[in-house]
Amino acid sequence: MHTNTENGNHEPTIHISVDGIRLVAKLDGSPTAREVLVALPLKGRANVWGQEIYFEIPVEIPLVADARAEVAVGDVAYWPQGRAMCLFFGPTPASVDKTPRAYSPVNRFGRVLGDATVLKKVIDGATVTVTLQTP
Repeated sequence: MHTNTENGNHEPTIHISVDGIRLVAKLDGSPTAREVLVALPLKGRANVWGQEIYFEIPVEIPLVADARAEVAVGDVAYWPQGRAMCLFFGPTPASVDKTPRAYSPVNRFGRVLGDATVLKKVIDGATVTVTLQTP
């Protein structure tokens, strides 16, 4: 597993592919991230909601204490209500400004490295694949 040991943290890196777009995201050391890692590789159909993509994954993780609806561009999160992985790249229908906002609280567990706004090209129903980055 490719990890970052800076400050003693192990931060796995994942590849996200959708409609020919390839992104890399760094996961934090949270229990949510660990549960998602165990389920890799993942494949699902993209649901586009404003400037968020979400897709159902085969894990069931409860809402964590620091879960929230307010997120940032590039955040990778798990939405317990929909059993879905979420990628945020701009405002959603729930946003009150240009900042992304989830439909309901999510467990944030990673960040896209680079420009997440390239996901604006993704259409509903596109296949999303998530794999572990290996060295």
